[in-house]
Amino acid sequence: QVQLVESGGGLVEPGGSLRLTCAASGTSFRITLMGWYRQRPGEERELVATTTIDGDTDYANSVKERCTLSSDNAKNTVNLVMDDLTPEDTAVYYCNAEGETWYPRRSDFIRWGQGTQVTVSS
Repeated sequence: QVQLVESGGGLVEPGGSLRLTCAASGTSFRITLMGWYRQRPGEERELVATTTIDGDTDYANSVKERCTLSSDNAKNTVNLVMDDLTPEDTAVYYCNAEGETWYPRRSDFIRWGQGTQVTVSS
């Protein structure tokens, strides 16, 4: 089973920055797409940023000017940095990973992290 472990988040003051890290672990797998989504109160989950194994990165229009997603393919991790936070960025942030595994048999997978709360408030 491929598992995702998220770290970072918490309370951030307006104008501050957030740094989130997601690490995937498991047996015999390869990630093809990895990134972050968020769910703001009362709204549906939405894309923040994702990156492919080839380094193609996609950002939501609402964050692309102040957001950077980096990845370490060897460590199966992604790091999200978002600057100039406003209360509108308050949300639960979820890590997402897609790929394939060969244990116990070849199959595709989609995994979600448990979510980490980010609250932007003074």
